[in-house]
Amino acid sequence: MSEPLYQTQSSEPRARAQSAPALALKDVSRVFGSGSETLEIFRGATGQIMPGEVVALVGPSGSGKSSLLHICGLLEPPSSGAVFISGRDCSRLDDAERTRIRREDLGFVYQFHHLLPEFNALENVVMPQLIGGKKPRESEALAKRLLQMVGLSQRATHRPAKLSGGEQQRVAIARALANQPRLLLADEPTGNLDPKTADMVFSVLVELCRARGVAALIATHNLQMAVKMDRTWLLHDGKLIDAGKIKA
Repeated sequence: MSEPLYQTQSSEPRARAQSAPALALKDVSRVFGSGSETLEIFRGATGQIMPGEVVALVGPSGSGKSSLLHICGLLEPPSSGAVFISGRDCSRLDDAERTRIRREDLGFVYQFHHLLPEFNALENVVMPQLIGGKKPRESEALAKRLLQMVGLSQRATHRPAKLSGGEQQRVAIARALANQPRLLLADEPTGNLDPKTADMVFSVLVELCRARGVAALIATHNLQMAVKMDRTWLLHDGKLIDAGKIKA
């Protein structure tokens, strides 16, 4: 039997969290400005994503996809409403607690990989684990398994400058999953790649999330990507619409 990717944790709070939505939004709004000079990006956004579910976030440019991802990732507060991560209301948490949740429960993949250029692929995947308090030997073992899963075992000692765009993004995916997040947030993760490479990287991302029970919200303008996901959230005219499963 192959070694599990993650060490299981039997703590009761984490077990209970697995039965709750990985992400839940309740009447979330985002407004910029004050007084009569306001710009409402979206209002009343409500929805939930269960563990292992992969959801597309689509909408025209300027519709607020990145703002919604930032709110879901606790990087900025909503103007109103509440964000729940694994059943916990994160609306009134202080900065230290939001940082802890981002480190332990959330993973992020961006359009640009944001790898540390002075470290090789393996070290980039090890780094967030060390920051999270894992031991070096344990961190390196998991990083090697993750790089194997994204097909980069032979490139582990290469720095980002020596990797192709697709390889860099696969390292970024491995890094995002290194701390066993409950929720992965991705903002146009294949936007800088050619179609063939984008399809391969996207397939790796979705396969890993589903296999490990990680919920994912993936912003994309590519409807060919959206049809491969479980459901689609559509941002349109300031509203978040659950469009269900989009057919090809």
